[in-house]
Amino acid sequence: MGIPFNALIILTVIAVLVAAHRIMAIALDRVLSFIDNVFDAIRGRRSRDAVIAGVLLSPTLLILGVFGIYPLGYAVYLSLRNVRDDVFIGAANYARAWHDPEFWRSLTVTIYYALGTIPLTMLFSFIVAMMLFRLGRGRGLFRTLYFLPYVTSVVAVATVWRILLRTQSGFINSLLISIGLSPQAWLTEPRGVLHLLTGGYVPPTVGPSLALSCVIVFDIWHASGFMIVIFLAGLTAIPRELEEAAIIDGASRWQVTRSIIFPLLSPTFFFLSVVGAIKAFQSFNSFYALTNTARSEDTQNLVVYIFAQLYEMNNYGYGAAIAVLMCIGIVALTLIQWRLIGRRVHYG
Repeated sequence: MGIPFNALIILTVIAVLVAAHRIMAIALDRVLSFIDNVFDAIRGRRSRDAVIAGVLLSPTLLILGVFGIYPLGYAVYLSLRNVRDDVFIGAANYARAWHDPEFWRSLTVTIYYALGTIPLTMLFSFIVAMMLFRLGRGRGLFRTLYFLPYVTSVVAVATVWRILLRTQSGFINSLLISIGLSPQAWLTEPRGVLHLLTGGYVPPTVGPSLALSCVIVFDIWHASGFMIVIFLAGLTAIPRELEEAAIIDGASRWQVTRSIIFPLLSPTFFFLSVVGAIKAFQSFNSFYALTNTARSEDTQNLVVYIFAQLYEMNNYGYGAAIAVLMCIGIVALTLIQWRLIGRRVHYG
């Protein structure tokens, strides 16, 4: 029986690709050997290795330079100028930020958001990961279900949440009315959530607003899938013999979790805390998608404030200055985390 024509074409293409790969590998090996011999003849061994390393790293360095270092340097350049008049003004934009109440308000919103999302997301994700890890059947299905929101478009799911949280005809308010409770202006409520929960005992300006709390809950739900997968990977790497030995010695589940799982998962907790802090200070999509139509000071974080200064008010120098300050703050926060939390991480 003859070979089908389509199969013959596929085999021919594969053979050509394999031959081309071998030819390219041989050619690259000869080029590198030639470079190696040239540098052997001209310079010493150490200099030759350094130059070859530079040649091999040059594509990556070029990409980092064009898309990383240059934009950062240009932002610093813009922050020192009045772009409209094309005049160098030094640190005037930074001084303006220091005396700008709206800047401090946006920083406060960012801090409230970070304090609300990072610990709660990690706690929720760890609990779910522990439940999935103990689950015998269907672990892959539930892992996919929990991870699905994370890979779904933020704009798409935020639109659904906005429909659910509508003031007039939203599903949540309809549910509250059906059980005899008063509806809430979820995404447009500027009063603090502590003020509403305590019946007015806490001042309305203390703590995150109800609108910001909705954004926090949304991001906990949306970002937990990533942390669940990371926690599951960390739990899988823990030797089961340690838990079994502790249980045989009479340790309870909580004692095993506190004395074995927590210490061995400390690198995972540390990694997620650092990544979570960076993402919290850089958060934009959820704020813009949920509260853009009714944006107010209580839901304007630093990134949204920078966006407004750059693209709505055309204050390029001032917006760049705030962006540089935020970059410095993220680096400082990361160093503090490495300094304080990194020492307590147990590797091994």
